[in-house]
Amino acid sequence: MKPGSPLRTKVVRTLAAVLTGLGVLAAPSPARADDQSISVNFAATTATPTYRASGWIYGMTENGAAPPDNFFTDVKYQAMRAGGAQLAGGGWVGGGYDRRWNATRAQMLRTQALGGKFILLAHDLWGADGAAIARFPGDNGDWTDYDNFLTRVINDVKATGVPVQWDIWNEPNITLFWNRPASQYLDLWRRTYQRLRADMPGTLIVGPSCACVPSTGYAWWTQYLDYVKGNNVVPDIVSWHSLPGDPVTNVAAANTTLDSRGIAHPRPYQINEYGASNEQNPGDGAWYIARLERAGADGLRANWASGGNLHNDLGNLLTRTSAGQYQPTGEWWVYRFYAQQTGTAVAGTASAGYDSYATKTDGNAKVLIGGGRTTGTLTVNLQGLNSTAGVVTGNQVRIQVHRIPYNNGGAVAGPATVQDQVVPLNGNTATVAIANNAVNDAYTITVLPPTTSGSFQSIAVAQHSGLCLDNTDSRTTDGNQQQQFTCNGGAQQQWNFRPSAGVADTYTVVNQQSGKCLDVSGASTADGAAVIQWTCNSGAQNQQFTLRRVSYAGNDSHDHQLVARHSGKCVDVSTVSTAPRAPIHQWACNPTSQASPLNQTWRLPGR
Repeated sequence: MKPGSPLRTKVVRTLAAVLTGLGVLAAPSPARADDQSISVNFAATTATPTYRASGWIYGMTENGAAPPDNFFTDVKYQAMRAGGAQLAGGGWVGGGYDRRWNATRAQMLRTQALGGKFILLAHDLWGADGAAIARFPGDNGDWTDYDNFLTRVINDVKATGVPVQWDIWNEPNITLFWNRPASQYLDLWRRTYQRLRADMPGTLIVGPSCACVPSTGYAWWTQYLDYVKGNNVVPDIVSWHSLPGDPVTNVAAANTTLDSRGIAHPRPYQINEYGASNEQNPGDGAWYIARLERAGADGLRANWASGGNLHNDLGNLLTRTSAGQYQPTGEWWVYRFYAQQTGTAVAGTASAGYDSYATKTDGNAKVLIGGGRTTGTLTVNLQGLNSTAGVVTGNQVRIQVHRIPYNNGGAVAGPATVQDQVVPLNGNTATVAIANNAVNDAYTITVLPPTTSGSFQSIAVAQHSGLCLDNTDSRTTDGNQQQQFTCNGGAQQQWNFRPSAGVADTYTVVNQQSGKCLDVSGASTADGAAVIQWTCNSGAQNQQFTLRRVSYAGNDSHDHQLVARHSGKCVDVSTVSTAPRAPIHQWACNPTSQASPLNQTWRLPGR
């Protein structure tokens, strides 16, 4: 369910309780301290990752121009579901169709350009997005207006050339979105289905998109299935909402209800709104990803924003500074890690409070862990590690554990390292114990060869300004002076720290976006020499930086100075500026015990 009117706040608070009372939803367990264990078996492969959970409800600006591309591409954006909700004019019934369609068209074209699928919410174009409206399709048995509406929408969609999935009506089982008898909705369904088959025969039809989960005991669901089967109007994609719910349980119930009616499956399942408003945090987000993958269902993350924010911020995965610059929340980093899970997915077992999604490819294995329901020590058994090519050497692996914090929904610069160690295997198994002290946080595990000792990827956050070391304007040219800029999770702010042979705690620092090395221009030893990027030159000491731990009271364990090996001077933000785009240069190092100024202190959460 997405927001739709001032009534929305009340509906959001009461809907889950009502459906729980009807037995449609299971009430989530309260958070509690509870030690649990899960396992991952890297020898038991399942499928190639398709990132089926990386879909969203709305989340782009009305004109489709923002947020910037990297926030979508870095999470392997798969789909958007939209139709102009909450834009002034009230849609077709209020005379505001053009504005809603123009927004839908812009978002449709941007989604296609980003490689995603578009699910059209026709009911939002009609105007049934939660506000009181004068008429619904088929009132008093008259379908003329609705037929004219369909003609307009079908022609507009065809003119874009963009293929869509057509979601006939959203949440028709609740009066907020369908304030008419169920029989009138079923007639709407049949008429729309038959019209689309005649006018747009290749279009995939989605439904019923109910504010419910499949259940043999929920009369609305079973009535719908009986009707679509009996009238030969079964959707191509069967859909529902999980607010809250468990995709694994939902799919099992859907299979049962379809089987008993002879409705062929497997056909695609689409849980096209998942994650209740109190479940939108890294812990619950990672859990839903794992459960959607385990269930084999596609998912679109619900959007609980309202007004202009509905059409922005990638469904609250982003936040904005007072200057309008986008920053990722912790849950965005969950999806980013998920997007980096390549190769082959593998099997595992869940616990009552946790589940995981795990993959392997040559040289590494990755595990995303979600909970959102409990705290305590989580034991993760990593089995069959010898089946992952290039990871095990001398019966050892390197294990890195990162925490993705919730931060109360605020901006998060990046995941924080909580473990990084070489461990021996016991029967091709390694055991990792994670102290989960915050119910809303998520965790990731990366398994690497032990010979990668010291290598890591991280952002670098200037501690006086809270801004990130950034490859200016994402240029790829030699000599580009580096800057500080609002942290946004982009590849131009991701740095690969590679150990320099034979020199303790010293690294070449390679920008992920450009592939070039952090460099002191001209190998200068002078204060104020520009810190630039340059083609990596093995052995060049002006491209080698020693991490010197700072130790003043109250600092973070990830805080370091970056000291140029050739000059002994520190990577420094010019004039202690706190402004975005302030240039980076080298300057004489402050004492590591000195708390201020902090324009030479860089937090490396990946360290």
